[in-house]
Amino acid sequence: MRDSAPFAQEVVEQFAPYGQLWDALSMAATSTTKSRKKTPMSDTHKAALAKGREEGRIVRQYLEALESTKPRRGRKRTPDSIRRRLSAIESSMAGADPLARLHLVEEKQRLEAELAHSGDTVDLAALEKSFVKVARIYGERKGISYSAWRTVGVSASVLQQAKIPRTRS
Repeated sequence: MRDSAPFAQEVVEQFAPYGQLWDALSMAATSTTKSRKKTPMSDTHKAALAKGREEGRIVRQYLEALESTKPRRGRKRTPDSIRRRLSAIESSMAGADPLARLHLVEEKQRLEAELAHSGDTVDLAALEKSFVKVARIYGERKGISYSAWRTVGVSASVLQQAKIPRTRS
């Protein structure tokens, strides 16, 4: 086994020409960088951020309302038909095998959630009115085109009210 002191000396001598480079690298790795002093945001900057958040919230609520009121395929479910299906699930759960029971429990949970939200109504007119006020500004700031608005379901008449130009791009 070698004595570590002579070996260390050999390594130092071998890399002596690079000594300054090694020192520079070790100093760079250990030096702490001073963090920039954080300057407080101005009131106008805070107000602009708040305005942007509010506009985003209005656009999101309107788009979610459009999606939730969009007609779905198939027969409409009424609260009575949901209750009838729930009672049928309850009666068939007792004799069902474990896998079928799993599927029945999942269907029951979905139906109960649908029944709980069946009375919820969305005031689409009020949301649309708010959307019309902010859509053009929001769309310009975010670079959203007329066709993108149309693709997500916003009607042409609403875009016209919001004064979003129909451009070809």
